[in-house]
Amino acid sequence: MRRAEQPSRRTVLAAAVTAAVAAGSSRAAAYTEEPMTTDTAEPARAVPARTVDNRAWVSYGDWYGGTAKGTTAVAGARPGVAIARPAGTTDYTDPHTGATARWEYGTWTSPVHRLAVPATEAIVSWNARTPAGTWLQAEIKAAYTDGTSTPWYVMGRWAAGDQDIRRTSVDDQSDGRSTVWTDTLAIDDPSTGLRFASYRLRLTLYRKPGTKATPTVWRLGAMGSDVPDRFTVPASVPGLARELIVPRYSQEIHKGQYPEYDNGGEAWCSPTSSQMIIEYWGGRLTPEQLAWVDPSYADPQVCHAARFTYDYQYAGCGNWPFNAAYAATFKDLQAVVTRLGSLTDLEKLIAAGIPAITSQSFLKDELTGAGYGTAGHLMTVIGFTGDGDVIANDPASESNEAVRRVYRRREWENIWLRTKRYNASGKVVSGTGGVCYLYFPARPNAAQRKALTAVGVRV
Repeated sequence: MRRAEQPSRRTVLAAAVTAAVAAGSSRAAAYTEEPMTTDTAEPARAVPARTVDNRAWVSYGDWYGGTAKGTTAVAGARPGVAIARPAGTTDYTDPHTGATARWEYGTWTSPVHRLAVPATEAIVSWNARTPAGTWLQAEIKAAYTDGTSTPWYVMGRWAAGDQDIRRTSVDDQSDGRSTVWTDTLAIDDPSTGLRFASYRLRLTLYRKPGTKATPTVWRLGAMGSDVPDRFTVPASVPGLARELIVPRYSQEIHKGQYPEYDNGGEAWCSPTSSQMIIEYWGGRLTPEQLAWVDPSYADPQVCHAARFTYDYQYAGCGNWPFNAAYAATFKDLQAVVTRLGSLTDLEKLIAAGIPAITSQSFLKDELTGAGYGTAGHLMTVIGFTGDGDVIANDPASESNEAVRRVYRRREWENIWLRTKRYNASGKVVSGTGGVCYLYFPARPNAAQRKALTAVGVRV
């Protein structure tokens, strides 16, 4: 979401935390606490040189190794977890419609994952199928480095559609030492040295009572990170000249469209970028899926992406995990939210044919040729020139034809990877520290698998 010099979720992290922990009414159901004991923990791992730990549960063994209550591991070409015999029923009042409905549910809880990088932030993402009459909730419970633990934090209530519930993040979740900011769990004051040492994830799968429908989750994971505070980052050495042919879509031609999904234009950088990469991998929407879009609007698939990534609490389309989850609803695609450490990482991905959606913030004069400044914007990196400059499909362009841009390598690298910057008023605010979305095949080839593994993404 490009909103120049408005507070972003990262800027808010620098403010004092005053929000109270959400009351029990913020949860869809109550559960019995399970202590984060070491008997279910994974083996300790060697500490890598990275500042990011990205763990995912994707295999049948992964799903079988979790704690299931009313769910079961599903084998096959794309293993997952689904409702078996429900663990119970619960009422959920949708905060965005006021409607209350009863749901059957089952839960799946991961083993404890010890972070190789004690983290200041964690972002949970998932890939799932949620047929009509179903939805899911994803949660995280982290252990601090001082031996205490957070409560279970809701990191998203999600469905691919918007008829059963309104997909939503959950505000006002804090224990006074960490806080959920839309899609990111963060330590309130990293200067104290407090970090997340480990975590567990929990899925709750819901369906209408008496039906056989079920969500199926194929991928669940979290990215923990402790990126050092920095205004500048070391320069990388160019190592690749290649450009991927990726569809070009402008967000700006949608200005004023669908106010209920944040009004198009600058608010739609994330879904516009997502749609470009989805179509690069062959994802297509049918005429029936697009029938709701005003026929006078160009590129109706961008409108569709905005609607089906929209977070009704955040009141925007920029929820990172919701974009990844949307991408994974397309056949044979999977998606993660992660952080990369350098343009060298991006070069490895581009060399394997994998473009990336990156998040950055900058003043107008910090990125030559952009023509705008932003407190948070998504664009798609599709390649590198012979000089190492970044080739990006930048949706903040006046037309589809103008979307392809070439940005100076050193400028682009710094605005993407830094964690601190000065805004137009001279105030110190935050940067995204290398956040990106990666969308890639459910069954990657050998080169793609090698590149993803090299940047810390399990496939």
